[in-house]
Amino acid sequence: MKSYELNGSSRTIAERSSEQTKALKAMRRNNMVPCVLYGGEKNINFSVNRADLRKLVYSPDIHYVNLTIDGELHIAIMREIQFHPVKDTILHIDFYEINDQKPIVMEVPLKLEGLAVGVKAGGKMRQLMRTLRVKAIYTNIPEILTVDVSEMGLGKAKKITDLSYENLELINPKSAVVCMVAATRQSKDAAAQ
Repeated sequence: MKSYELNGSSRTIAERSSEQTKALKAMRRNNMVPCVLYGGEKNINFSVNRADLRKLVYSPDIHYVNLTIDGELHIAIMREIQFHPVKDTILHIDFYEINDQKPIVMEVPLKLEGLAVGVKAGGKMRQLMRTLRVKAIYTNIPEILTVDVSEMGLGKAKKITDLSYENLELINPKSAVVCMVAATRQSKDAAAQ
């Protein structure tokens, strides 16, 4: 998993909700994004510059974040993000503090490798899952998971039960189909001859 460096500054929460709403709107007008870091000894409210989030949010890669808040380093992952419904700007981000003792659950991108025997026979590969949910220590989570499909014949499927990865626990339902080689009209015609 890749790392990402991010700097933030702590912010105070107003006692009254109307004052807090005004403060958050002013912060967003100044291109700052309010954030919260959960999972540590106490929750930390902080803000980051919107431009600094671009490569973290708009990326197909998964990251853990080296988050520096007022000079103090926290290792975290991005847990939830809220966008404006019309403008699509970032309104709020929740981060979750992690360590190398406690496993976390993350979605990891999935890539199919190889040319399936069934595809060579005229079938079509259908990838039904683009990510897999895994549970592991963050240092054991890879950037991408690969599935070898070269042995899959026509009409065959790979399920979660067919997969295993070292130091990772797959959280998806065991009967979920990851990919399959579907029969096409061309493969049916070839089989009939």
